[in-house]
Amino acid sequence: QYKFRDLTIEELKNVRKTYPNFTFSMNAYTFKDGSQKDLLNFSGTVPVKYGDFYNIPIHLWILDSHPFAPPICFLKPTVNMAISVGKHVDAHGRIYLPYLQNWSHPKSTVIGLIKEMIAKFEEELPLYSLSSSEAARQSELLSYIAKITAGETDMKSKTKLVGGKNEGCFNKITVVGAGDLGIACVLTVAAKGAADKVVLLDLSEGAAKGGTMDLEIFALPNVEISKDFSASADSKVVVLTVNSLGNAQTYLDVIQSNVDLFRGIIPAISHYSQNTVLLVASHPVEVMTYVSWKLSAFPKSRVIGVGANLDTERFQYILTNLLKAEVLAKDAWIIGEQGEDKVLSWTSCNVAANQTEAMAARNSREKVANRAVEVLKGKGQRSWSVGLSVADLIDSILKDKRKVHSVSTLAKGYCNINSEVFLSLPCVLGANGVIEMVKLEEDPLVQEKLQTGAGSIHDLQQQLKL
Repeated sequence: QYKFRDLTIEELKNVRKTYPNFTFSMNAYTFKDGSQKDLLNFSGTVPVKYGDFYNIPIHLWILDSHPFAPPICFLKPTVNMAISVGKHVDAHGRIYLPYLQNWSHPKSTVIGLIKEMIAKFEEELPLYSLSSSEAARQSELLSYIAKITAGETDMKSKTKLVGGKNEGCFNKITVVGAGDLGIACVLTVAAKGAADKVVLLDLSEGAAKGGTMDLEIFALPNVEISKDFSASADSKVVVLTVNSLGNAQTYLDVIQSNVDLFRGIIPAISHYSQNTVLLVASHPVEVMTYVSWKLSAFPKSRVIGVGANLDTERFQYILTNLLKAEVLAKDAWIIGEQGEDKVLSWTSCNVAANQTEAMAARNSREKVANRAVEVLKGKGQRSWSVGLSVADLIDSILKDKRKVHSVSTLAKGYCNINSEVFLSLPCVLGANGVIEMVKLEEDPLVQEKLQTGAGSIHDLQQQLKL
């Protein structure tokens, strides 16, 4: 069934010479869409020097179009090992490397791939040893998964196993990322009092530093700091605040670094909180919300970006309190992209009885709105202000308030947008995320701006490697 059988066999002979401990077999591989195919695969260990030498177990699947397609690579930890999620490994143990992304025959070979794998693992060890108690829990989890496959358990036993206790009745939220924004979200959510428990997931390397250390010193009730994804289990809302701090040279490189980071985070979060609402605050929010949606495979209603919620709340406040235009404020929204390309729109027209009076009313409304926009331009988005906006959104979700917010949601089908992009639009938020989108006043100029923004975001997404 292999299209280039001779080339494949020749290359694997070279692998066997270099790594004689590898064992080869043919087994069924299950793809993401559920389809299966019998593929050649091999398992073994590669030597990695990280202070001492470690034998890292790996498992490679060879596609039937090899050597013109790269292998699918996984770690294969024993029951005494746990995966250390990082830049090159996700929570399922799948390995992501530049060598795989840039695979090109005949330059790329399995031997070359393994060499790069070793080099990257020497920079960031992908596995760590479990204590005896952790190993026992891991063994119990594996046993549970086996029962799931055989249909011998239910969701109640799963909650008990993963969380240590049944936390289904609690309003628990997790904030991923211990930077300034992450800590601001923890503090504002705690101050709001909407959640019974707040978990700060600190994925940074080394000991706790800065604000995280201060949170530990001045312990807040119901706030937990952890580096373990399992601490996020059964969260009602998971807030993503992480951004890659790599040495990317271009804007596209920066976004790709964030995508690579999310590849290791979203699957783990989705595993431990299968019914959560993902609330994305990482930059650029529209693209990273799309990435989160794709990687999680959650329904679109449960993947939301913070979008223009902060700008809209400020805009409505300025109209009401500074310009004394409370009637206008109820219908005014900032939509589209977060940042300089945001768009002003309205949810109702409020026009007068005849055309002349309607035109005068529109002109008056636009003048007041433009004054509000000028005031809004002087307001930056500091970490604490975004944190307040995040707390506001979480409050609406956890309390099922059915309040309208301008948040990033899937805009396909809206204003003749045909691509899968996320834009800020007025949405009713409840316990399961977006309940419905609120209809905006029909305005050709607004529609044109939204379509232009959607086009540029889609073009950017097409250049990313998911």
